[in-house]
Amino acid sequence: MLIGELSKLTGFSRHTIRFYEKQELFKLGRKNRLTNNYKDYPDEVLKKLLIIKKLKGFGFTLEECSDLLAMIEENMTSCKSVSEKIDNKLEVIDQKIARLQEMKNMLINGVELCLNGCESTADRHCTMLLP
Repeated sequence: MLIGELSKLTGFSRHTIRFYEKQELFKLGRKNRLTNNYKDYPDEVLKKLLIIKKLKGFGFTLEECSDLLAMIEENMTSCKSVSEKIDNKLEVIDQKIARLQEMKNMLINGVELCLNGCESTADRHCTMLLP
């Protein structure tokens, strides 16, 4: 199939599909070229792109997607090996949530301090932005 059809079926832009190819998430051989030099993407590429789309939806990075695709190709996707990858991802997500919660609390406290400081003097600059 041509890249336009692949784009419609996956929801990825043509640019994204080309980028993933350059990142070697999938490879095309010379035999996948038509006489007009257009690329003819096999169904296997469609399957990989749909897997990537699913993994990206779960928050996996392209590197993690690449690792998981390699595991699929090497027939190493046991429940244990996949659950280890998922557990690692969950740990990263929990760490991000904790950092975001800290930032949220700092902003809330900063706004409260700023508003209290600004109330005392009408023309005073916001203390939250001062060094």
